[in-house]
This record gives sequence, structure tokens and C-alpha cells, in this order.
Amino acid sequence: MALRKELLKSIWYAFTALDVEKSGKVSKSQLKVLSHNLYTVLHIPHDPVALEEHFRDDDDGPVSSQGYMPYLNKYILDKVEEGAFVKEHFDELCWTLTAKKNYRADSNGNSMLSNQDAFRLWCLFNFLSEDKYPLIMVPDEVEYLLKKVLSSMSLEVSLGELEELLAQEAQVAQTTGGLSVWQFLELFNSGRCLRGVGRDTLSMAIHEVYQELIQDVLKQGYLWKRGHLRRNWTERWFQLQPSCLCYFGSEECKEKRGIIPLDAHCCVEVLPDRDGKRCMFCVKTATRTYEMSASDTRQRQEWTAAIQMAIRLQAEGKKSLHKDLKQKRREQREQRERRRVAKEEELLRLQQLQEEKERKLQELELLQEAQRQAERLLQEEEEPAARREAEQARASMQAEMELKEEEAARQRQRIKELEEMQQRLQEALQLEVKARRDEESVRLAQTRLLEEEEEKLKQLMQLKEEQERYIERAQQEKEELQQEMAQQSRSLQQAQQQLEEVRQNRQRADEDVEAAQRKLRQASTNVKHWNVQMNRLMHPIEPGDKRPVTSSSFTGFQPPLLARRDSSLKRLTRWGSQGNRTPSPNSNEQKSLNGGDEASVPASTPQEDKLDPAPEN
Repeated sequence: MALRKELLKSIWYAFTALDVEKSGKVSKSQLKVLSHNLYTVLHIPHDPVALEEHFRDDDDGPVSSQGYMPYLNKYILDKVEEGAFVKEHFDELCWTLTAKKNYRADSNGNSMLSNQDAFRLWCLFNFLSEDKYPLIMVPDEVEYLLKKVLSSMSLEVSLGELEELLAQEAQVAQTTGGLSVWQFLELFNSGRCLRGVGRDTLSMAIHEVYQELIQDVLKQGYLWKRGHLRRNWTERWFQLQPSCLCYFGSEECKEKRGIIPLDAHCCVEVLPDRDGKRCMFCVKTATRTYEMSASDTRQRQEWTAAIQMAIRLQAEGKKSLHKDLKQKRREQREQRERRRVAKEEELLRLQQLQEEKERKLQELELLQEAQRQAERLLQEEEEPAARREAEQARASMQAEMELKEEEAARQRQRIKELEEMQQRLQEALQLEVKARRDEESVRLAQTRLLEEEEEKLKQLMQLKEEQERYIERAQQEKEELQQEMAQQSRSLQQAQQQLEEVRQNRQRADEDVEAAQRKLRQASTNVKHWNVQMNRLMHPIEPGDKRPVTSSSFTGFQPPLLARRDSSLKRLTRWGSQGNRTPSPNSNEQKSLNGGDEASVPASTPQEDKLDPAPEN
């Protein structure tokens, strides 16, 4: 039923746009084209037989809205299925037809609204207008929509300014009961309510309000979402509606990446910070848990509150938040109107009673005047008959006077009761006026308190964010200090290991030096021993003479030198064999030692070689 009413509003604009002569009738050819376009945009199967049957050319003359409604209800509106078509395309079709005739933007380019902005405001007007034709928007809804648009532009407007703005349209509103859509669009194009904002800012604000009221977007923005399989974090653009939470690749909403269905069994929970992500929360459905991260604590609070509201709407069986709010505002207006009509009727009844009271008093005065005249006549007449007649007349007048007085007393009593009732009603009216003023003052005070609370909340959030940043810096400094301490500890351990290796190398070097010294002492002992042995064995044998030979007979013979050279050769041979078996680290010392020994043995001369004769037989 609600969808049918919304579609009828747009179709009404299209029908009136085709009514060029404003006679309430449209030609059949135009209605055929309109019906064909409605079939197409609403995704309804075409029925050309029924179309031609209803608009057969036998009947002369155009068709009125009453004549078109049976066909519209039977063949179009009864076949419409919600969700089977895009309502924005349907509205664009009807807007194109009505805008060509009724909407005229400023040709000089001074208009504040583009064609797209005017179309969105037209849709918002249809959504908030009354279900009466011709369509109008009451001042309360105009005020509501203006507040929505101005708040989207971060502009605040007081009640007095709105009353002054709407007072300019009061003359039209009094005759029609509200504003038409073209007067509403002119209100925006004139810029009287915009306080000098730019066209781009106004366009963004209208788009935001259009998404909120028409497309049922409760909240939208960027969030970080954790993947289900890869478990990585990706930034997505989220749009929250009462039935689902959709996310896209970017805010243009061209590439839908996924959808999270919401029902009464879903819930939202706040999660602690982990994995380097802050301000985390999750949405739990019957099949899966979705983890998300907001930019700050305030955004997380707004998102969790909005998702909880969507879940509550699903639990209550409501499809749209703003449709429910619109119905509540309409019921409140109807209650106020009924109270106003009842008060007017009561005041009218009191006025009628007051007039009746005055009329009765006038009749009573006339009767009293007639009684005084009768008394004067009785006094003037002297005849008994006349006196008796006068007495009878007087008696009858007296009885009538008593009856009139009783009736007047009853009327006075009734008037007194009515006056008391009027006084009570006036007191009740004054109390209601006072209550309204108190309510307004309380609402203003509550608004100030909410603003103060919001300001304090902002300060608290800033302090919390500063505290979190301080905690993060402290944690970073602590981690850096721990890393530095760990690095110093590793450096100290490496230094200790190197020191231990140096000590071990030094110990091995000392052991090698001691071994070389022992070998050197042993070699020195062996050299001394072999020198002694060689000195004993090196005595030349002469033929025929067994006496000892003096050095004077062989001038070139030097036994000690020869013995030292032979012992040096043997020692070199022994050290060479030892060097082949076990290489010594102190080879330089041995080389220096051998070199010293070789240097200590002088080279032999040719004379010394000649002095070594072979023994004779």
C-alpha cells in the first residue's frame, strides 16, 4: 500500500504534465505512450491487447484521471512487485515529463540547483508530502527538511529564522495549506535559506539527505575490514541500510565487494585493540563474524549505534526508519489538529451560550417592563371589574413572571456553570500554553545540554586520543629501549665470546711457546753433546806414526769447525724429519735457530777438502 501511494504521487505529476490545457484530461495517444513507458520502467510484461482495448479509438475525446485510474490500478499497479525495479529510474521518468512543463531554471546560470539536485529535492518533496491531491508539503515538513539540509552543511538555524523564512510563504500556505513542489524548489533557487553557501556544498548536502531519506542509508563511510580466508585488513566504503550492510571498493559505490545481511538475531560487539588495529568491533550473524576497525573511538561508537538501530528495526518488522518517523510526525499533527478543532468547537459553543444568555436577559427585561405597565394600568383603573381583570392579569403575569424567573434562574445557573467551564477551559488552555512554553524552554535547555555534552564528549575524546597517542609513544619508546638493551646484551655476549677466544688463543700460544722453548733447550743440549762426541772422534791418523799430530803439520785442518758443521747437518736433518711429522706454530723461531746454527758454521775451504785423505793400506 505504501509503495502504491509513492508511485501514484510520481504518476500524478506525469499525468498533470501531459494535461496541457489544464482541463483534467489527457489525450489517449499520450496515455498510451505513458503506459508503455511505465510498463518498461517497472519491469511489467506488456499487455498490448488490454492497452488497445481500454484506449480504443471508438470513444471520442481525452481521458480524465478518474477514467485512467481503473486501467492504472488493474494492469500496472496491481502487478508491481517491490524490489523488481529501480525506483530511481521510475522517478526520473516522471520527473522528465513534469520538469519540461513546470520547472524553469535561471537561464543566466544564477540558479542554485542543478537538474540532478532539483530531481532529488522533487523526490524528497514527494516522500514528505501529504497523501492529498494536489500534492503539498505542510510547513512542519518544510521546516524538517530545511533543518536536515542545513545540518548536512554544518549550518544551524534558529526557530525564529525558520518562522521568518516560512512567513514569506504564509499567504500561499494559508490558501492551499502548504507549499507546492515548484514553490519549494524556488525557495532553494532563491538562496534565501542558504546563507551564501556554494552550489557544490548544497549539492553534497542534498545528496546526503536524499540517500538518508529515500535510499534508507542510515550511515556510510570508510572502515577497515578483515578478510575471512586471507585474514588481511582492507579499507572498504560501507553503507548501512535497515536490512543489510554493504561494502564497496570506493565511495563511488560502483563495485560492490560484499553484503552483510542483518536480522533480529544479529548483534554487534566492541573488540579490544590487537594486530596493530585500533577501535575494533564485530558484527555477528548466524553464519559468520565480521571484524572491522574504525578510524577513532567516536566513529566506532556511531557505527555500533547505527547497526544496533538497524537490528532493532528488523526485530520490530520495520523496513524504513524515516517512513516510520514520517508516520509518527503525521499522527502528531493530526492529534494537534483534533485538539485545535475541539477547542474551536468548545469556544463556539460557549459563544452560542453567551448569546443565548443575553437573549434571555433581554426577554426577562421585556417581561419586567410589561409587568410594570400592567401595574400602572391597575392603579389607574377604578372599576372593580377592570380591577379584577387587572388582578387576574396581574396574577397571570405574576405566575408567568415566576415561571420566567425560575427559567432565568436555571439559565443563570447554566450560564454560571458554562462560565465556570469556560474559566476551566481557559485555565487549561493557559496551562497548555505554559506547558508548551516550558516544553520549549526545556527543549532548548536540553539542546544546550546536549551541545555542552557533545562539546565535553569531544574534549574527552581528544583527551583520550592524546592519552592513546602518549601510551603509543611510551610503548614505542619502551620497545626501542628494550631493543637497544637486547642489542647491547648481544654485543656484550659477543665481546665476552671474543675475549674468551682471545684468552684461549693466548693460552694455546703460551703452550706453543713453552713447547718451542723445551725443544730449543733439548736441541741445545743435543748440540753440546754431539760437539763433545765429534771432538773426541775427529783425530787424524797418520801413516807410520801413531803419535799425536800437532796442528803444525796440517795447517788447514780445523776439527772443531768440522765437528760443528757435521753436528749442524745432523741437527737440520733431524729437525726436518720432525717438521714433516708435526708442524710447529713457532716455525719462525726454528728457522731463526737453524739460520743461527748455519750462520755459526763457516763454509769449508778447498784446502780443508784436500786435507781429508783416505786411509792407506
